[in-house]
Amino acid sequence: MECATSSHGKNGFTPPIKNNGLTFGANGTNNHGISSGKVKAGNGINAPNKPSPTKKLVIKNFKAKPVLPDNYKESTWDKLHEAVQAIHNSSSICSSLEELYKAVENLCSHGMSMVLYDKLKLVCESHVKDTIQHFLGDGMDNFIFLKKMDSLWKSHCRQTTMIRSIFLYLDRVYVLQNSTILSIWDVGLQLWRLHIMGNKIIQTKTVDGLLFLIENERNGEAVDRSLLKSLLRMLADLQMYHDIFEPKFLQATDQLYATEGQKFMLEVDVPNYLTRVEKRLKEETDRLLHYLEPATRKPLIACVENQLIGLHITNILSKGFDYLLDLNSANYLTLMYQLFSRIKTGLDKLCEYFGAHVKARGLSIVEDTEKDKNMVQELLDFKEKLDDVITEAFNKNEKFVFSMKDSFEHFINKRQNKPAELIAKFVDSKLKTGNKESTEDELERRLDKIMILFRFIHGKDVFEAFYKKDLAKRLLLGKSASVDAEKSMLSKLKQECGSAFTSKLEGMFKDMELSKDIMTSFKQHLHAQSDQQPVELNVNILTMGYWPTYTPMDVHIPPQMLKLQQVFKTFYLSKHSGRKLQWQTTLGSCNVEARYPGELHEFQVSLFQTLCLLLYNEGEEFSYEDIKQATAIDGADLKRTLQSLACGKIRVLRKNPVGKDVNEADKFTLNKTFTHRLFKIKINQVQMRETPEENQVTNEQVFQDRQYQVDAAIVRVLKTRKSLNHNLLVTELYNQLKFPVKPSDIKKRIESLIDRDYMERDKDNPTTYHYVA
Repeated sequence: MECATSSHGKNGFTPPIKNNGLTFGANGTNNHGISSGKVKAGNGINAPNKPSPTKKLVIKNFKAKPVLPDNYKESTWDKLHEAVQAIHNSSSICSSLEELYKAVENLCSHGMSMVLYDKLKLVCESHVKDTIQHFLGDGMDNFIFLKKMDSLWKSHCRQTTMIRSIFLYLDRVYVLQNSTILSIWDVGLQLWRLHIMGNKIIQTKTVDGLLFLIENERNGEAVDRSLLKSLLRMLADLQMYHDIFEPKFLQATDQLYATEGQKFMLEVDVPNYLTRVEKRLKEETDRLLHYLEPATRKPLIACVENQLIGLHITNILSKGFDYLLDLNSANYLTLMYQLFSRIKTGLDKLCEYFGAHVKARGLSIVEDTEKDKNMVQELLDFKEKLDDVITEAFNKNEKFVFSMKDSFEHFINKRQNKPAELIAKFVDSKLKTGNKESTEDELERRLDKIMILFRFIHGKDVFEAFYKKDLAKRLLLGKSASVDAEKSMLSKLKQECGSAFTSKLEGMFKDMELSKDIMTSFKQHLHAQSDQQPVELNVNILTMGYWPTYTPMDVHIPPQMLKLQQVFKTFYLSKHSGRKLQWQTTLGSCNVEARYPGELHEFQVSLFQTLCLLLYNEGEEFSYEDIKQATAIDGADLKRTLQSLACGKIRVLRKNPVGKDVNEADKFTLNKTFTHRLFKIKINQVQMRETPEENQVTNEQVFQDRQYQVDAAIVRVLKTRKSLNHNLLVTELYNQLKFPVKPSDIKKRIESLIDRDYMERDKDNPTTYHYVA
C-alpha cells in the first residue's frame, strides 16, 4: 500500500519533512500519517505566502485472500493421517516434516483447527486401543510384562512427541487459546491413562509386577532398577502413582517389616538387630534416590521406623541396653541413639532406661560395704564412663546429662553419711604426700572430678567433719603434698558451699602461719637469752574453735622435754596474757637418732613411739606392763604404738611371742640387728591412720551438731511464725536444713524443746505448736 501525507501549517502549506517514517509539518506538529511504503512529497520549496498544491492520500486494498482448492482439506488431512499412521507403525513418512507442518498451518488458518484436533485425537485413541492387545496375552511373567509395558510406553511417548512436532502450530494456536482443551502431549497421557492403565487387568498386573520386583530386591536379589524407575515415572506422569501404586507399596512394606521385626528380635542380639535396622533404612533411602518418588519418603521411612524401632523399643532396651553400657560399646550406643531419635518418644524411653541403669549400677557400688575402700574411685570411673557415653554416643543431649545427675544424687544418698565420709578420705589420700598423682595439673583435674561427686551429697556436714579431721593431721604432721593443692581444694569448697562452710578450715591455715611466726620469735628469744636447749622444740598454736576436738592425755614426758615446754609456755604467755595452753600429746611427733653397730638412722616417729623407744636407753627388754607404767599411755593407743614398732614393715623392736597383735603378756626387746638402706625412716604412720574410735567420735559429733541445728531451726521458725501446724513446720525444716533428717528425729527434737520450755502444744489442737517467749 502506498500513501501520501500532507500537513497544514498556520502560514500556508509547506512540504513535509520525512523523519523515520513520520511526517511533520513546518510548525513541528506531528501528522499522524501511516506509511507502509513510499512517501510522496513536493518537488521543491514554495514561497512562504504561496500555497503548495494539495497532496492526496491514496490507500490501496489488501490482496484478496487465496482460495483453497476444492479437495485441499480432504487431501491434506489424508496426507497428515498417513503420516500419523506411519509414526504409529514406526515406518517412514512420505512427506517432509516441513511440508506437513505447513499443511497444519494452512488448515488452521482456514478455520480447520477444531476439526483437525478432533480427528487427530480419534486416530491416536484408536491406536492406543489397539495397543491393549499386546498386554492381554497369556503366559507372560511379571518381568516380561513389565518390559513390554516399558517398551510400549516409551514408544508411545516418542510417537506423541513426534506427532506434536508436526501439529505444533495446532498446539500453539488452537490449544493455547482454549483453556479447556488438552495439549497434544496431555491427550497422549490421557489416552494411555484411560485405555491402558485404566484397564483393571493391566493396572493390577503392572502394580503387582512392580511390587514383585521391589520385594525381590529387598530379599537381596539383583533387579533392573532402570525398568522400575521408568515405569514408576510413567505412573507419576499419568498422575496414578499416589492412587494405585503408593498405598499398595506402603501396605506391602508394612507387612514385610512387621514380620521381619518380630523375627529379628527373636533370632539376633541387640547389636545385630540395630545393624540390620540401619541397613534396612539405608536400603529404603537408596530406593528413594533411584526410582521411588520423593513424596514417598516420609510415609515409607515412617513405616520402617515404626515397624523395626517404634514397636520394639521396650524389647530392644530391656534386652540389650544394660549390656551395651557395661560393654562400653560407643558405636552401638551411638547407633541406638540415632535410631531412637527417629521415633517421637524414642529418646524419652532411652533416657528413662539410662537413668534406671545409672541408679542400679550406682547402688551396687555404694551399697557394697566390702568394697568401701574403692567406692569413690569406682564412682569416679563410673561417672567418667557415663560422661564419655553422653559425649560420644548421645550427642551431649541435656536430657541425659540431667538424668545422670539426678540418678547420682539418688543413689549416693541412699547410704546415709558413708559416701560423704569416704569422699573426704579419698581427698585426704590424694592430698597426702606419696600419692600417685604425677603432676599438679593431674591432681587438680582429679580434685575437680571429686567436687562433682561432692555436689551430689546431701550430708555435706559429714564431709566437712572428716575433711577437717584429716586436714588437721596433714597440717600438723607435715603430710600435705602441696600447700597450693590444699588451698585450691579449699577454694573449690568455698565456691560450692560458701564462706561459712570453710571459715574454720581457713582458720586452721591461719593458725599454721601464725605458729611459724611465733616459733621464729621463740628461737630469737632463746638465742638472745643464750639458752641453748638439747632438744629443738617446734610448737603449733591451735585455736580450739577451728580444729577438731582432741581428748588430752597426760603421759610421762622426759624432763628435758618438760623443761622446754615450760620455757615456751612462759614465753608465749608473756606475749599473750589471759590465754590458756593445753598440750595435745596425741598430735606430737619427734625425730629420734638411733645408733646401731656401723649404722646411724633418724626415725620420724610420734611422741608415743618416742617415749617407748627412749626406754631402751635404760634397758634391753620391757614387758607390756612395764612400758605402760613408764609412759602412762592409754591401753588402746599403747597397743597400736607397740604394734607399729614391732609388727610393721620397719621393726625396730622384737616382740615375744611373735605375732601381728599385741597382748598384755608380750615382751619387747630392741632389735639390735636392724638395718635399712635409708638414713631417715618414717615410722609414725600410726598417727595418720584413723582408728575405729576416732571414726565413731567424728560421727557422733556430726550427729550432735545436727541436733543443735535442728533445734535452732525449729526455734527460728516458730519465733517468726509464733504458731504453726506440725506438717507445715516439718516442711519448713526440710527447706532450711542442708542435711537429710527423718521425721522421727524431728519429732524427738520437738519433744526435747517442749520439755525445755522453748515451745508448747496448743491445748485444743495437739498438732499445733506455739513459741514460748
